[in-house]
Amino acid sequence: MHDITQINYNYLTERIFSLRADDTGGFEALAIELFDLQYKYNPVYKAFCDSLQAGPGKVKKTEEIPFLPIELFKTQKLVTPFVKIDDLKVFTSSGTSQSGVSKHYVTDLSVYEKSFLQGFELFYGKPGDYCVLALLPSYLEREGSSLVYMAQKLIELSKHPQSNFYLHNLDEINKTLGELKKKKTKTLLLGVSYALLDLAETGAQLDENFIIMETGGMKGQREEMLKSELHQTLKTKLNIKQVHSEYGMTELLSQAYSKENGLFEDPPWMKIMIRDTNDPFSYLAPGKTGGINVIDLANLNSCAFISTQDLGKKYEDGKFELMGRFDNSDLRGCNLLVE
Repeated sequence: MHDITQINYNYLTERIFSLRADDTGGFEALAIELFDLQYKYNPVYKAFCDSLQAGPGKVKKTEEIPFLPIELFKTQKLVTPFVKIDDLKVFTSSGTSQSGVSKHYVTDLSVYEKSFLQGFELFYGKPGDYCVLALLPSYLEREGSSLVYMAQKLIELSKHPQSNFYLHNLDEINKTLGELKKKKTKTLLLGVSYALLDLAETGAQLDENFIIMETGGMKGQREEMLKSELHQTLKTKLNIKQVHSEYGMTELLSQAYSKENGLFEDPPWMKIMIRDTNDPFSYLAPGKTGGINVIDLANLNSCAFISTQDLGKKYEDGKFELMGRFDNSDLRGCNLLVE
């Protein structure tokens, strides 16, 4: 630990998770404060900011903050050591891309737990209100998944005897779904896209007591498809009105959620900004498609300011929509993914 006391660290954490959705001024002030701290204590981020000549004295608002390219999580150890790192936890990406695996070094798991639990409760209520089923085979088959860590905690907190993980046994989960349907149990089923499609093709029929939440893509198991097409297929086959989505990633400690029509909402300590794909230091008006930048104040001990490879658009009401992805080595390719 440097010259930041534990009391200051705890106070900073408390302020982050006490933010209200309508407190834009409070978010702005905290973001600038955290930028100053991470510039000072995170050597990788400092070097990146220095290369752009953007230090604390020159950054007065969030639009002026340098956003670290997400690819650096694959090559650099991004740690802002506000706390001792004896119990360092490393979350890793699935590594489906040929460019390597992202590593997120988490020095304080209590911050991650506070972020995903408080975020979940904000949008869905208490985990104890649900039976929680996790159909996440591609995540369970490797170590270091932050999604599995979150799902495990939700399963534990649900305290429902049938809450559990499922790997590839669709007969078993179908049996469980049938029992829950008969009892009219409020159920949350988290699943990776291809596994939910596999389930849907078994003929499973659900009802209004089930929330189906897709948490990611095909992971090389099926041909990729537009999210709108995926959701329509699941709605039709499973007999449900909406498919929910979670927007999260290894490099973030917070999640945004979509309850309908692919429109996401973020928690008060997370902010989505849409950058111009041709000028990363310019931001687009609502309704325009561009690259997604994320401020995640829960990334207190790593880097809170990340430039992703996702394409999206943000609306006047603050909700945002995912439009696809692009490869930074060939920006022209992103046009194929934009509706």
